[in-house]
Amino acid sequence: MEDYYSKHIPSNVSLLSAYSSISTSWVLLKTAYSQIIPRRLQDYVISKLKNYFSYKPSYTHFIIYETWDGQGRNELYDASQAYVSTIIGPKNQKLKVGKLEQKKNVSIAIAGGGEVEDTFRGIHITWYCVKEKDKNSNGDSSGREGAKKSPYWIVFDSQYMEIIKKDYLDHILKNYNALKAKEKVLKLYTRFSNYQGGSWNAVEFHHPSTFDTLAMDPEQKKRIIDDLDRFMGKKEFYKGVGKAWKRGYLLYGPPGTGKSSLIAAMANYLNFNVFELELSSVCSDVELRKLLLHTTNRSILIIEDIDCNSEVHDRSNNESENKFTRTFTLSTLLNCVDGLWSSCGEARIIVFTTNHKDIIDPALLRPGRMDMHINMSYCTTKAFRVLAYNYLGVHHHKLFDEIDALIESVNVTPACLAEELMKSDDADAALGEVLTFLKSAKSEENENQKTI
Repeated sequence: MEDYYSKHIPSNVSLLSAYSSISTSWVLLKTAYSQIIPRRLQDYVISKLKNYFSYKPSYTHFIIYETWDGQGRNELYDASQAYVSTIIGPKNQKLKVGKLEQKKNVSIAIAGGGEVEDTFRGIHITWYCVKEKDKNSNGDSSGREGAKKSPYWIVFDSQYMEIIKKDYLDHILKNYNALKAKEKVLKLYTRFSNYQGGSWNAVEFHHPSTFDTLAMDPEQKKRIIDDLDRFMGKKEFYKGVGKAWKRGYLLYGPPGTGKSSLIAAMANYLNFNVFELELSSVCSDVELRKLLLHTTNRSILIIEDIDCNSEVHDRSNNESENKFTRTFTLSTLLNCVDGLWSSCGEARIIVFTTNHKDIIDPALLRPGRMDMHINMSYCTTKAFRVLAYNYLGVHHHKLFDEIDALIESVNVTPACLAEELMKSDDADAALGEVLTFLKSAKSEENENQKTI
């Protein structure tokens, strides 16, 4: 019995002593709190604690559609599509997969009706890909996947509205721009008909042309590259002098001289998307403005074969025509090229192509609209050297002197000579085909001159 008391009583006494000490300290602290801290401050602290423990969150929904109120494509939609794919985890069970021919890897994305969890600065965020039904022309609803691109919903606690609106969305856009810069996948935008209401359709742009492979005189190639570099480095200069940050180029010359290849090389060099506009598909001034406003920054707008459209030959012809029968006026095109409409964006390049420069209205040709005129001439000896290296890998050959003499005396396009070079992988045989072709072209040209 004595052993029991000797072992346990001291312990119990210690516990009672500690409890008594804590109770005394609490009474003293409570008294000091009541006497020192003002009553208003006490009430404020108590109310905050009550709000914290009784808080019931409300939720805000951000809905991100593919287009923005009919004014153009919503960049945040593309950014969201790319971003959500990067936060997919093992908990996500409703996904769609696919592989594009030009891609190396399989792509995984959230399917319509799926959801993905995310955390940003400790804030819990849920992404939903909401599958919407699209109505066909008969008014029926179809649940076909892909009939209408599903919008993305961002759901979060409303108290974090400002953080999500400013920081989180900015985080998504920066992530998207980093992915684009890393992948360097360009887009080609075009319109297939005039029934699309001014919309653009995009496909990935994988044209292999570069300035290294372009069959063009090195001096002219350097002038173009230097001009592009100057343009891209003068953002603040354009702003300082009060001009829109854009540049216009006119590529003129016969078909087959490499105008399309030069445009592709420019796009690859600058990493710019390409918008291809066929003026014959434009129905009105309003549609032309809408199309040009829907192009993006850091892009190249191509207006091909401008000589083939009667509207741009002479402004005097437009003024007398009935406004209900013409498509669009040259004045509208001029305003879109360098008037107020051209200020709705930056780092824009407009490339006009033509086979007949002489029939274009001088108003289009002046600096500010077509700043640099590039003559895409028939093939020269220096350009042929580039072709020979590209197709055959040769810098020197015994047939070059004879081929050079013929190239200088007959008009042939790089496209024609490239076709001859493709007839054989053997350099002797391929250059022999080129020589035969040039002799035939020279002979035909002499016969035509005799007939004249």
